[in-house]
Amino acid sequence: MATQHSRSAACMMMAPAVVLLLGWMLVPLIMTLFFSFKKYLPLRGDSLSDGLEWVGFLNYERFISSGSFWPSVQTTLIIVLSVLIITVTLGVLLALLLDQPMWGQGVVRILVIAPFFVMPTVSALVWKNMFMDPINGILAHLWKFFGAEPVLWLSEASLPSIIIIVSWQWLPFATLILLTAIQSLDSEQLEASEIDGAPKLKRFWHIILPHLSRSITIVILIQTIFVLAVFAEIFVTTGGAFGTKTLTYLIFQRVLDSQNIGLGSAGGVYAIILANIVAIFLMRIVGKNLDA
Repeated sequence: MATQHSRSAACMMMAPAVVLLLGWMLVPLIMTLFFSFKKYLPLRGDSLSDGLEWVGFLNYERFISSGSFWPSVQTTLIIVLSVLIITVTLGVLLALLLDQPMWGQGVVRILVIAPFFVMPTVSALVWKNMFMDPINGILAHLWKFFGAEPVLWLSEASLPSIIIIVSWQWLPFATLILLTAIQSLDSEQLEASEIDGAPKLKRFWHIILPHLSRSITIVILIQTIFVLAVFAEIFVTTGGAFGTKTLTYLIFQRVLDSQNIGLGSAGGVYAIILANIVAIFLMRIVGKNLDA
């Protein structure tokens, strides 16, 4: 049993890391809030030492009154929801497949997990030039082989293209977490249900899937946090055109166009609010599953 002295010593040793972590998070947040109420155009001569013009909520009004704001929020949520559905569904299926004994199982697992370690910019370039190019891409040659016209993925099916690229990146993560959960399943339950003559579908629905519920909620929570901030894939492929402009990309574009750090900071606050709303909603779901 831990004594009061040992607990105090543990708190003292953890204190520097906690203070550093809080500072790492709070300082940028405070600066973002500060700049969001200011007019700050550094490329036009504005300087922190000279003081910045206070504009109140003008930056927030300008950002939210933009015709691109609500479409960008909608696009962001569509990408997040689509990626979650694809990665969780295929992740469960791949985890079940990889759990079966097969020749070269270790190599296959490494190949499945490998895309997760590829940088987003690199994977977007690979998909753009190797797979989705309408002339020399692999998909274009596949379409021609079957006598069909190649698809202009990044213009005619731009949003599905982004969803495919992001899903390809995050599918290994979901598969790895779910495979670990499947391997922790008590094999005696499955053996008993098999002896009782339960079909495979019922065994999956009543034994495997309930066992995966906690892992699935963790996958959903972690992926949502990161996919909400997707940027590199859009920047490299479509540049925010053809209905692929997310809230993160809109913030970048507004700062680039106006050179106003205050306007971008206001957009950052909106992004934080959106992320927290989604996170709170998901945490409630995760909490219910963890308490079950």
